[in-house]
Amino acid sequence: MDIKSTLSKPPSPSWNWFIFAAPSRFYFLAKKIIPICWALTFVLGAIGLIMGLLYAPTDAQQGDAYRIIFIHVPAAWMSMLLYVAMAFWGAMGLIFNARLAYRLSNSIAITGALMTFIALWTGALWGKPTWGTWWVWDARLTSELILLFLYIAYLSLYSAIEDQRKASKAASLLAIIGVVNVPIIYFSVKWWNTLHQGASITVTKTSMQSTMLMAMLIMTFAFWAYAFAVILSRVNQKTLDEESHADWVITELKRLKTTI
Repeated sequence: MDIKSTLSKPPSPSWNWFIFAAPSRFYFLAKKIIPICWALTFVLGAIGLIMGLLYAPTDAQQGDAYRIIFIHVPAAWMSMLLYVAMAFWGAMGLIFNARLAYRLSNSIAITGALMTFIALWTGALWGKPTWGTWWVWDARLTSELILLFLYIAYLSLYSAIEDQRKASKAASLLAIIGVVNVPIIYFSVKWWNTLHQGASITVTKTSMQSTMLMAMLIMTFAFWAYAFAVILSRVNQKTLDEESHADWVITELKRLKTTI
């Protein structure tokens, strides 16, 4: 079957999405998606930052210091969502013994750790003018720090085991166990008396001004697009490295060399 022609055909009622479980088909699908995600990252990121930094009104209590939320909040959301996604694909790898699922899980880990790091540092920068200190052992801050340690532990465990399949299984088990920390982060402001403010946005209501909210959502979509772009790029690179013996990879590598 011609992979490229398969991707160009519109879905039919009997079209099977599981065909993309094959590394070769997923590679060419991701290759089409990655440029779109990069374009969305830059366009949405620019629009979101301009709206958030220039057009959103100054907060009555926090002044302009609050504007860091347009980076902090999307990064914090992504740190939790990516961890759940990492654990999910790790579980899929364990259940179905799927190489692609393990690659997705491992590729998500690096981006998730970056998002967690950004969330912690921007939170510290926000906390200094708001609370008068860079850090407190607040329930949400502490559980977010634990999330960063879980990402680092996942990556360290994966790198420490030479056998790639065993490394993927061990790291996936760790990721699944660590999922319990995600609801703790989310509900910490409700379960404990913390300095960290509660959610400004819920499913049913928001306390944010409309321009602030729009900038926040646009920046969130920009972060999503960035995450898809780098994760899919990383998966494709891993696929080329690990499937180097396959005929389609040899052909693709030759084609890439001729285009450089």
